[in-house]
Amino acid sequence: MGGDPCIACGACCAFYRVDFHRLDLDSAPGGFVPARLAMPLTENLVRLRGTDDFPPRCVALEGEVGREVRCAIYPLRPGPCRELEPGSEACNRARRRHGLPEL
Repeated sequence: MGGDPCIACGACCAFYRVDFHRLDLDSAPGGFVPARLAMPLTENLVRLRGTDDFPPRCVALEGEVGREVRCAIYPLRPGPCRELEPGSEACNRARRRHGLPEL
């Protein structure tokens, strides 16, 4: 498979909750994640909207999981999204949940 496997996947965006520190929001000095896409959890933690739904699906995910997707905020995505590596156990767990083969 050539290129970025995430472009034809998106399983993690429709499987995991995405929590991160509120200082990463663009409403905080130096923050970059669009605040309108997050909801408060605690005094310091926020969650990307849609990732707490059942079934979960990040509001920034566009397209059909397993076919063709894109993240509408890719350059501004929070740390947990940046840290999830294609082919990792976390990636493959999400892929299995959506009936996709492991990378």
